[in-house]
Amino acid sequence: MFGLEALDLARIQFAFTISFHILFPAITIGLASYLAVLEGLWLKTHDDTYRDLYHFWSKIFAVNFGMGVVSGLVMAYQFGTNWSRFSDFAGSVTGPLLTYEVLTAFFLEAGFLGVMLFGWNKVGRKLHFFSTVMVAIGTLISTFWILSSNSWMQTPQGYEIVNGQVIPVDWLAVIFNPSFPYRLAHMAVAAFVATAFFVGSSAAWHLLRGRDNPAIRRMLSMAMWMALIVAPVQAVIGDFHGLNTLKHQPAKIAAIEGHWENVGNEPTPLILFGWPDMKAEKTKFAVEIPYLGSLILTHSLDKQVPALKEFPPEDRPNSTIVFWSFRIMVGLGMLMIFTGLWSLWLRKRDSLYTSRPFLYLALWMGPSGLIAILAGWFTTEIGRQPWVVYGLMRTADASSGHSLVQMSITLALFVVVYFALFGVGIGYMMRLVRKGPVTNEGAETSHGGPGRKRTPARPLSAADDDDHSTSLNKGN
Repeated sequence: MFGLEALDLARIQFAFTISFHILFPAITIGLASYLAVLEGLWLKTHDDTYRDLYHFWSKIFAVNFGMGVVSGLVMAYQFGTNWSRFSDFAGSVTGPLLTYEVLTAFFLEAGFLGVMLFGWNKVGRKLHFFSTVMVAIGTLISTFWILSSNSWMQTPQGYEIVNGQVIPVDWLAVIFNPSFPYRLAHMAVAAFVATAFFVGSSAAWHLLRGRDNPAIRRMLSMAMWMALIVAPVQAVIGDFHGLNTLKHQPAKIAAIEGHWENVGNEPTPLILFGWPDMKAEKTKFAVEIPYLGSLILTHSLDKQVPALKEFPPEDRPNSTIVFWSFRIMVGLGMLMIFTGLWSLWLRKRDSLYTSRPFLYLALWMGPSGLIAILAGWFTTEIGRQPWVVYGLMRTADASSGHSLVQMSITLALFVVVYFALFGVGIGYMMRLVRKGPVTNEGAETSHGGPGRKRTPARPLSAADDDDHSTSLNKGN
């Protein structure tokens, strides 16, 4: 298939399925915390705008959560089907970590999710708010265990190898491996940033179409405050993460920088753009800034960054891919910071909700956080190659050894089924976004709330018909 081997198709299949899956948990993490904030503000201020936004985004959260669960199940099965040798080698570490995720996070989320989505008129306000907070905490606990498992594969420690299998000897060292704190912070903040721009984009879409009400304005305002605060924080976390990667995975940094060799004792330049050629062992058409590579990566003007030629060819990551995936991530991050700063300037001029150039930028920035997450994961995972467990097991030794025909058929089926199934789900979720929040302005019915009699919220039936949705939200 296109000159690829079975191993290549297995890697493509895993990359394809994880690319779909990671989008849903990212939005789930951010929306869960956003919902907790909205309900908390409503309980504190009694401003019905927060309640209206809560009901609107809880519907989108429910759809997104369901798709995340379905796509996550497929990911788990692939470890046993396509990567059985990896499971045999490192399953004593990764298996328990994923089990802890189910026992602590998934059970917590599942236990309180029903109360959160369907208990609005059945339980008291404090219990309902507590349920929302528990779901938000559950998403963060899930992130903790998933990132611990993946980080261990990047920087393994706390183990012994006995009879060709990894045996954990220090679980604290396994869990809190050297790259874990940086990767956990980086991913959690990325989820909040991605959600902020998703929320902000939906608000901009409605404002550009003349739908201007307090709920829409509040959406945009909260999203831009989050972008203003968190996007620069993410840049700082990324810097610390890069220093950690330079220490533990220098070949990955060399590939990201497209840096092939050092010249004497000269500091390392930063290659802004170029085309790393793995065969020619050089970065063609390079646009360089002297000294800046050393300054960014070592925080000095005289230290050198390791070069790709210092590593055997078989141990080098694919610089062509990670060079550009990293720059896509960083470029979008800089654009996010700019968007947050522009929003602050417009807020001071009292034109945040009326500046059409800014609203168009906010609209088109909607998927930027998710694209940056995908680019970051490609950088991380491809940059780890040719290792599946860094320094311990090569990717070529981890696959199940299926034939080219088998991998071709299953990959084709995955593509068809995923685009059909999740295409419908994403389409339905975007239909909910286009409807926008329905406010209670002028409604004759009681505002209601947890513990009060009212029309129950049904997240998955919200887009079925406009009249029913309007009356439902008025009851809310």
